[in-house]
Amino acid sequence: MWSVRDEMSFQSGDHGKYETGGRDLREIKSIDILRISVLQYPGRSTDMGKKDEKTNVMRILEQKKIPYNSYNYLSTGAISGVEVAQALGEDPDIVFKTLVTVGKSKEHYVFVIPVEKELNLKKAAKSVGEKSIEMIKQKELLPLTGYVHGGCSPIGMKKQFTTTIDKSAGEHEKIIFSAGKIGYQVEVALDDLEKVVRFQLAEVAE
Repeated sequence: MWSVRDEMSFQSGDHGKYETGGRDLREIKSIDILRISVLQYPGRSTDMGKKDEKTNVMRILEQKKIPYNSYNYLSTGAISGVEVAQALGEDPDIVFKTLVTVGKSKEHYVFVIPVEKELNLKKAAKSVGEKSIEMIKQKELLPLTGYVHGGCSPIGMKKQFTTTIDKSAGEHEKIIFSAGKIGYQVEVALDDLEKVVRFQLAEVAE
């Protein structure tokens, strides 16, 4: 967060440590300051009113030496994926949600799709070779994955399930998704995500 010391440093002429895009400091909104922090210090959790906290997802990424940006939106009150995208000031097309399903075979599958989209169950089933799939019950999510509704991430589940990411993700350099805890998100390049999660790209969202 922007501190009094930062303000004094900026006024004293130490402008080099901040990326302001040529704008006057007074025109920069809080979300811009959030982005400055993320751009300048990739891999650090951005503080929007709460103490910095590393989630298990962040620790896994760091163990694998994978660069990432993290976002803390706890103080915004955002709940839905679309609200989270708005709180971060990001295009909903690059903010993804993680859904867990079960197939007719009783196998479980993970799908990662843009927050503004819904999972097309027929296309999803076809992508994993199932006759049909359905969403698991919310009460089954925690014991199955270790995550709660609203804080489910494709990284760090109790078991590595077959994972499919909507092919639209391939149009972006990076995507944003849950860091494994409500209020926290991480931004990771697809090429880097592949180092910790085996996944395929397929058209599964609508």
